[in-house]
Amino acid sequence: MNFDSPYLAVVAAYLIGSLSFAVIVSRLMGLSDPRSYGSGNPGATNVLRSGNKAAAILTLLFDALKGYVPVALAVAWQTRLGWSDAVIGFIGLAAFLGHLWPVFFRFVGGKGVATAAGVLLALNPWLGLGVLATWLVVAAVTRYSSLAAIVAALAAPLIQLMFWEPSLAALAVAVMSLLLVWRHEANIRKLLAGTESKLGQKAAAPAAAASKAGAAVKPKKSTRQTRKGKH
Repeated sequence: MNFDSPYLAVVAAYLIGSLSFAVIVSRLMGLSDPRSYGSGNPGATNVLRSGNKAAAILTLLFDALKGYVPVALAVAWQTRLGWSDAVIGFIGLAAFLGHLWPVFFRFVGGKGVATAAGVLLALNPWLGLGVLATWLVVAAVTRYSSLAAIVAALAAPLIQLMFWEPSLAALAVAVMSLLLVWRHEANIRKLLAGTESKLGQKAAAPAAAASKAGAAVKPKKSTRQTRKGKH
């Protein structure tokens, strides 16, 4: 087997990206599956809705690392293996796609914000920092993680084209950006409707939500009383 094959590297990056750390961390910490509450998205923001900040931070860190590590290793070995910048870009894209459609979790994944950030930081640290700064500013001002992700995703290819030459690696960045916006379609609808959850807002417990729903449909007692007939 040719271990320096770029195709093998792309497959390995996809498999690493398929590790859904939101689910893994939640299970290890005895928390509910993040796919069962809040937005249902297996990502750091939804894990934060559980109220466990440590779990959310760990999820964010590992989701970013699974995008950063494959690309950073590819960049480190690029000269020795003779890989082009396009190969590096597609390795990053593969890790990102693994997060969106993880083979280990029935192809049901997250939206890829942290993983994309990790990819960008390894691919081009200045680009990654610029996009991260965009996310932080929008999130701090609006308190909407989804809006910050959408704006940062749209900014990524623009920053790339403003300061660096177009390339196939830049094409991979553009594809990730488009997929990120597409994965936030439901959030866009909620933002327009004014129903989107803000950062740090806890999700309603499933049991509490069920009890509220039950109370809403509970039939009212009849005010009529039967009269006994006299004999």
